[in-house]
Amino acid sequence: MNMIAKLCDEDLIKKAAFIRKEVVEVCVKNGAGHIAPSLSCVEILTALYYNLMNISNAPRWEDRDRLIFSKAHGCYGLYASLCDIGYISRGDWENFYKGSFLSGCIEKSPQHGIEASCGSLGHGLPLAAGIAFGAKLQKKNYKTYCIIGDGEMQEGSNWEALQFAARHGLSNLIIIIDNNSLQAMDFLENILTVEGRKDDLEVKLKAFGCSAETCDGHNVSQVRKTLAKFCEPNSGYNAPRALVAKTIKGYGLKCMENVPKFHFRIPTEDELKRGNRYE
Repeated sequence: MNMIAKLCDEDLIKKAAFIRKEVVEVCVKNGAGHIAPSLSCVEILTALYYNLMNISNAPRWEDRDRLIFSKAHGCYGLYASLCDIGYISRGDWENFYKGSFLSGCIEKSPQHGIEASCGSLGHGLPLAAGIAFGAKLQKKNYKTYCIIGDGEMQEGSNWEALQFAARHGLSNLIIIIDNNSLQAMDFLENILTVEGRKDDLEVKLKAFGCSAETCDGHNVSQVRKTLAKFCEPNSGYNAPRALVAKTIKGYGLKCMENVPKFHFRIPTEDELKRGNRYE
């Protein structure tokens, strides 16, 4: 068994560009629509899989860190990363949406590094809290990470899970919110977020007992350093950690960035010609 190599910040930037390009090329070719929500979390995934998470070339290694990908429709970057590290075959990734076992919303497949099915939003964080609680009871050292969308944070089940995690001192639970300020139909401020309070997620998380910070979710160095600080032993904070990663939906394709209609829409050839941020 070999551990997955940890990359330096310079190489993480290059890897994020590679993953972003993979997502666009494979998904445009295959007609997979949820490109925009997949692009906003690429740096988060890159920091986790290529530096922070304790994982090996054996996806079912018992002591591995776990990642629950709750915003399951935005999973294309996850698939690209799992292919790159060897958990998913190149053929299955290239045939995503065209007959491979990979689905539009992730379905549990531990042999491929997919820890949980999360198609229904609001389920991933409760699952992650349960896994972290089990690890604590068994005195296991692995960490449980959960990537969740900011629109998804409107689900009450997430706030129940936070209360549970805080009550049981789950410092082995690390939550990353992909804070791109958009959900399926519109900007959060036009749906449920109180006007003028779109930046209050960190305040709410702290009120529910988390140790919380905010950073630039497209600065892979910032993401890595903040999460690494959360992972330091004996930090003195016996509670779940939460990172609010400020991102842009569709980041990497200039036609798609921060445009609500691209939640589930394939860019045209003319739109793609407007340029990108990964080449």
